[in-house]
Amino acid sequence: MKWNQLKQNKYWKVFTNKYVLISIIFVIWILFLDANAWLTSHRELDQQIAEKEQNVDFYKRGIQKDQNRIKALKDSAGIEKFARERYLMKRENEEVFIIQHADSLKKDTNE
Repeated sequence: MKWNQLKQNKYWKVFTNKYVLISIIFVIWILFLDANAWLTSHRELDQQIAEKEQNVDFYKRGIQKDQNRIKALKDSAGIEKFARERYLMKRENEEVFIIQHADSLKKDTNE
């Protein structure tokens, strides 16, 4: 194609218009090069959404555990079991022995 034929091409006339060129450069800048570029910001937002969804799952599991614990504590046997395990309570005339294994003890880091 010769230069004169290229200049007469309708696409050449459209793309060499200064407003079209500036608009194309602007769109490229906004989509790819800017600090708040469309692609970059969407990737970050997708990561944040994934983190929030993981948090929702974590807290839903925690709520379910708490609801199960509340159901277990509704009767007196559940309350007694909880008090014995957590607060080492005992009945009258009863002895409680606490057995701790060496691997379950907390170790001081200063030793």
